[in-house]
Amino acid sequence: MSSRRQWFKSSYSDGEGGNCLEAALSWRTSTYSDSEGGNCVQVAPCPTAIHIRDSKLTDGPELTVPAAPWAAFVAFAVARG
Repeated sequence: MSSRRQWFKSSYSDGEGGNCLEAALSWRTSTYSDSEGGNCVQVAPCPTAIHIRDSKLTDGPELTVPAAPWAAFVAFAVARG
């Protein structure tokens, strides 16, 4: 998997530019993705949730799921080969 960090300003930061906190998600793209960027998802794991998005639409919507159900899904997918 390759990774890329995306920084964003926390919603808890004030509009004056002070008390600012920036956080980053480290997005990873599967090594099974073809070199032309098709048919792949990216994931950004966090301690309590996994963020998922389309690798072709990185500015598009994201799906966030709790870590435990994601781990169960991955185990199921691996078992099915």
